[in-house]
Amino acid sequence: MPKVAGSDHAGIFIQMITALHSLIYADDAEAARAFFSDVLRWPNIDTGGGWLIFKSGPSELGVHPTSQGDWSTEQKHEISLVCDDIEATVAELRDRGARFAGEVTDLEFGLAIQLQIPGGPEVMLYQPKYDPPALTL
Repeated sequence: MPKVAGSDHAGIFIQMITALHSLIYADDAEAARAFFSDVLRWPNIDTGGGWLIFKSGPSELGVHPTSQGDWSTEQKHEISLVCDDIEATVAELRDRGARFAGEVTDLEFGLAIQLQIPGGPEVMLYQPKYDPPALTL
């Protein structure tokens, strides 16, 4: 068995953290929840009072520097959605009523577009140019 970062001395992966819980804060939380439920069709549970928690699928975490060359940002975190075929995904989501800012852009790490969450922020939707560890490890 190949050794994986985070594994014990025998090469067995030890999973101490069992999931990644992400949050989106939206001015219109009901519209944002309806988007994830009805447009993205993510399964969910109601934890009480209409507070929906969505199953989002496999996850991965990248850690980036706050500055590199002539580029910089403050310390922060972001949510991005990953797909296998960005053109087909954008077309299907548009058919379901999703709105996007701009067009698909070719970036160093993948093809990307900003997806508007109704009542909330934009999130990046991208097709990576690398094999996503969420799907390959």
